[in-house]
Amino acid sequence: MIMEWFEALVLGLIQGLTEYLPVSSSGHLAIGSALFGIQGEENLAFTVVVHVATVFSTLVVLWKEIDWIFKGLFKFQLNDETRYVINIIISMIPIGIVGVFFKDEVELIFVSGLLVVGFCLLITAALLSFSYYYKPRPKSSISRKDAFIIGLAQACAVLPGLSRSGSTIATGLLLGNDKAKLAQFSFLMVIPPILGEALLDGIKLMNGEAIAGDIPATSLIVGFFAAFLAGCLACKWMINVVKRGKLIWFALYCGIVGILTLILGW
Repeated sequence: MIMEWFEALVLGLIQGLTEYLPVSSSGHLAIGSALFGIQGEENLAFTVVVHVATVFSTLVVLWKEIDWIFKGLFKFQLNDETRYVINIIISMIPIGIVGVFFKDEVELIFVSGLLVVGFCLLITAALLSFSYYYKPRPKSSISRKDAFIIGLAQACAVLPGLSRSGSTIATGLLLGNDKAKLAQFSFLMVIPPILGEALLDGIKLMNGEAIAGDIPATSLIVGFFAAFLAGCLACKWMINVVKRGKLIWFALYCGIVGILTLILGW
């Protein structure tokens, strides 16, 4: 089935918004694709394009933080910026292990239907609710141990319906980390895994190991800019939402959508 430009617009907006909002971008893309009758495994090129678009939106919104990190790195000393990068690298270890050793198993889960998406959305709702009501002792900075635990949450969030941003932010809040610092860390730590996955998928497409799908260039362009613009808005908004600690509304949303998805997929 050929993806029309308006379908690419809708799916691009979904990806851009839900990549940062704690409601699962993979789950919503699966739901949107199912409603449009689009097979996700046949549209790998579109998936790569919209994921790269959300990475660009992160770079734009958090450019000051990224610039701060790189300026500190080039001082070649163990400063705050270097420690921040070390934490990001530590957080990447779990998702790297999953990507290298369990990628095929994860891909099978993605084509297993909407029941998995529905159940995982309910798990996301429960996790967000727990992080809202639980009040741990606050911490001034994200430790290496915390970075690894948050990375474990990101690795678990490869399941469709289990929100990556929701899992990492909720886990960090349960560990007592500062809300503003945690939101930035959550969005920055996902850049290397997304770029790495997009690179691997791009190589598969070029080598003919994966199906690109019959997607017009117009749809790819529309999907990219829709995901980029929506991502910029969602990233800025989500940082403010986390600062105010209003994640309970997303828990309610995930709960409702999860139940509806279970009904749809039954």
